[in-house]
Amino acid sequence: MQISARGDYAVRAGLSLAAAYPSLMSAQALAAEQDLPRKFLEAVLADLRRAGIVRAQRGAEGGYTLATAPREVSVGMILRAVDGPLAGVRGLRPEETRYDGAAENLPRLWVAVRAAVRDVVDEVSLAELVSGRMPAHVRKLTTRPDAWQPR
Repeated sequence: MQISARGDYAVRAGLSLAAAYPSLMSAQALAAEQDLPRKFLEAVLADLRRAGIVRAQRGAEGGYTLATAPREVSVGMILRAVDGPLAGVRGLRPEETRYDGAAENLPRLWVAVRAAVRDVVDEVSLAELVSGRMPAHVRKLTTRPDAWQPR
């Protein structure tokens, strides 16, 4: 799975908003805290607002806040809001792929890949990530001997 800059920035902004919840944070404060380009961050925040993940308040005391409690917002929700479906194969959803011959079973693998990604990003909330108390099955993945090794 490739995490785009847009997805990375969106999750980082979500984490800052989760830590400040229910207070408002300006785009400028979010950008400074996470060292993000402000204009790009504003476009990401607009995507999150359209998805109903964040609320924006205008005015001198305005800014952004999560629309719901941090425990209700998963990393997967944020990634989908800014990048669309988690797993795609040439622009198709995994279950929409069809192959013949030796590759006929490949759609099952693509669906399994999507399910594995969901088992992580849909099961970790912003609150869990901010606190460092992620679900046991996610923590366990990080303890595998090769988990931190590039391939």
